[in-house]
Amino acid sequence: QEGRCLYVILLMALYWCTEALPLAVTALLPIVLFPFLGILPSNKVCPQYFLDTNFLFLSGLIMASAIEEWNLHRRIALRVLMLVGVQPARLILGMMLTTSFLSMWLSNTASTAMMLPIANAILKSLFGEKDTSKDMNRENEENQASLQQNKLYTVPTEMQFLASTEDKDLTEEKEVASDAVSDLKKEEEYKTNIWKGFLISIPYAASIGGTATLTGTAPNLILLGQLKSYFPECDVVNFGSWFMFAFPLMLIFLLLGWLWISILYGGINLRGWRTKKSNIRVDAEARAREVIKEDYQKLGPTKFAEQAIFFLFCMFAIMLFSRDPKFIPGWASLFAPGFISDAVTGIAIVIVLFFFPSQKPSFKWWFDLKAPNTETQPLLTWRKAQETVPWNIILLLGGGFAMAKGCEESGLSVWIGGRLHPLEGVPPPVAVILITIVIALFTEFASNTATIIIFLPVLAELAIRLKVNPLYLMIPGTIGCSYAFMLPVSTPPNSIAFSSGHLMVKDMARTGLLMNLMGVLLLSLAMNTWAKSIFQLGTFPAWANIHAENATSLLTAVENVTLSAL
Repeated sequence: QEGRCLYVILLMALYWCTEALPLAVTALLPIVLFPFLGILPSNKVCPQYFLDTNFLFLSGLIMASAIEEWNLHRRIALRVLMLVGVQPARLILGMMLTTSFLSMWLSNTASTAMMLPIANAILKSLFGEKDTSKDMNRENEENQASLQQNKLYTVPTEMQFLASTEDKDLTEEKEVASDAVSDLKKEEEYKTNIWKGFLISIPYAASIGGTATLTGTAPNLILLGQLKSYFPECDVVNFGSWFMFAFPLMLIFLLLGWLWISILYGGINLRGWRTKKSNIRVDAEARAREVIKEDYQKLGPTKFAEQAIFFLFCMFAIMLFSRDPKFIPGWASLFAPGFISDAVTGIAIVIVLFFFPSQKPSFKWWFDLKAPNTETQPLLTWRKAQETVPWNIILLLGGGFAMAKGCEESGLSVWIGGRLHPLEGVPPPVAVILITIVIALFTEFASNTATIIIFLPVLAELAIRLKVNPLYLMIPGTIGCSYAFMLPVSTPPNSIAFSSGHLMVKDMARTGLLMNLMGVLLLSLAMNTWAKSIFQLGTFPAWANIHAENATSLLTAVENVTLSAL
């Protein structure tokens, strides 16, 4: 039976990695293959596609749809950029902070897609008088080749447009003095580097920000769902405890990533702190400030709907955080134990979006029966939710939970654990670093969601073999699969930024290599410091011990069946 389950998992892993079928369609295979192959009956497979974890994720997606519907995310982004200033290093920091905050609640892809046009508008105002050069043309040719190779498509860019139009004016500028030409070349190189720094910081910030909340990215929820499947008694991971662990890690990584990108691409010049800015840069920064202010003014005064969405969004975050924060009793303790989960909290707030009015209600008809009682639109209509919510992710999560259930019921996870004897002598801190490196490299070429679905059962069994808290290995594996920075095809945000035509593969590779290394080391630091107190990682918990005892009895039964068959 475990052999048949292994066949299904390998088949799904192959389809997920090659995308021979759409990811969501591959996730539906357990519904067909598990019953046909005698692994699980359909009445046990199908409920895995609608666990309460799926509804927690759905509530986050619907809240994100409402925020996007009323442009609240754009108002927040522009306001932050107005506050941080227009110097390139500050703007990169503002972009990264805003993108990471948005990707905590919206999808990483949506955050990147929203921030890139804002970045492009600022860059056009900063570098609207870009000069052309042979290096620029060569980079464009290399970009085109690499984009075609990775099956990505370019969009018209400001830099390409300027390069094509200003070639005609080169003959008129031949009389410029040699020192002025030298200054212009340096300015051109500076502009090109800053442009790259802006564009590369946005997808990186989206990937980092998504790790800070349970609903921020699909792998976090897959961890929660598989914990409930493998270790039903485990209750230490919820929205509040995860936020306390992952949010500080996100902030530290974001700060170090900003420093690295700013130093690498000229936003911070270590040798030129006291050098005076050129007039060109001063004028460009003034134009950028005006562009941001103009875009913000175009949004107009804050609408009633935006205020309502912001209030409900704050309630959504506060109630999820305070339900059961572990260090103090949460509001869920007022109800019967085990009845209130994060999914209940999320869906309760989200339901309000569908009947709360988007315009300030008038109460004239209470006092005047003849007053017109006009119907007002709710904050979010079901039609809009249908169009904007990525329902395929729900199926993808369900496929992962069904796979985990199949591994558990068939004995495959126990069989895998029995093959992990050589790793029993590895010190747990070393295991954390190795696991994070392996998963971070694997996810450079495969879907993050598919990667964590494949690796989590193995990590759970390895933890039991090492006699350490399973979370000590499963959490680094989960977060590590979001640390994919080196290739354009690693994540959708990377692909979106790369398709702008200004970045090259070598730009992402050299920047992403150190980002991956920083991520691995920071994650190892977090797991061995503050995570230990939050998740009680210093001991082998009772809920894992129960699973280990069940696994041992199941392994004995499997061996007896095998011997009797022989």
